[in-house]
Amino acid sequence: MYQPASTNNSPMLEAQSLTKRYEDGVLGLDHVSFSVSAGQVYAMLGANGAGKTTTINLFLNFIEPTEGEARIAGFATHREPLEAKARVAFVSENVMLYPQFTALQNVDYFARLGGKTEYTKDDYRRVLLRVGLQEEAHHKRLKGFSKGMRQKCGIAIAILKDAPAILLDEPTSGLDPKAGFEFMQLLHSLREEGKAILMSTHDIFRAKEVADTVGIMKQGQLVMQRTHAELAGENLEELYMHYMAGHVEAA
Repeated sequence: MYQPASTNNSPMLEAQSLTKRYEDGVLGLDHVSFSVSAGQVYAMLGANGAGKTTTINLFLNFIEPTEGEARIAGFATHREPLEAKARVAFVSENVMLYPQFTALQNVDYFARLGGKTEYTKDDYRRVLLRVGLQEEAHHKRLKGFSKGMRQKCGIAIAILKDAPAILLDEPTSGLDPKAGFEFMQLLHSLREEGKAILMSTHDIFRAKEVADTVGIMKQGQLVMQRTHAELAGENLEELYMHYMAGHVEAA
């Protein structure tokens, strides 16, 4: 059940008129603006190619904006990338880890790569259990893992980084219903810890359940943006289909 978390007024993640036009002239993102404060979840809905992943890539400085800025803790990602990246953790839809390493070896390697050398094996065990990876899998190589199990390892690594902001690209993709439920419980606990979470997803029902704000993206534009309170009593699936059918208004 959704429960609003206490937040401060300063955005941890902020898009300011964020625009990306690619070299072939395609407008991938068109003056998108939104913010996510500590203790909030922002869910971006939209079809493939709507601009969700482009937005996340701009926050990660994988690409640079044509106009506007993506900021993390006040740092513009294209001008101060190291400062910005130090304050964010990222879990992609297809988590890229080492298949010959065990789950414990992967989380240890990536934690140390991120400068976290104080963790013990018990810390790794606890975080893997927290994300729903059963103990018997901790010492198994990832080459035999399902997509959902790899996803859990990626989420564990993001938690270990202990960054104030978390970016999630289709985080429930590949999760079975039980794992999906466990992931939603985890999102609630991360909100309560004060994390600012930006999540791209196709999962309309989970977006409405967990998000403080839902934005709908279409053809690079943020065509709708509503808070959890504003969506109370609304059918988000119908709203989504309404916007996808062609109606566009200022978000």
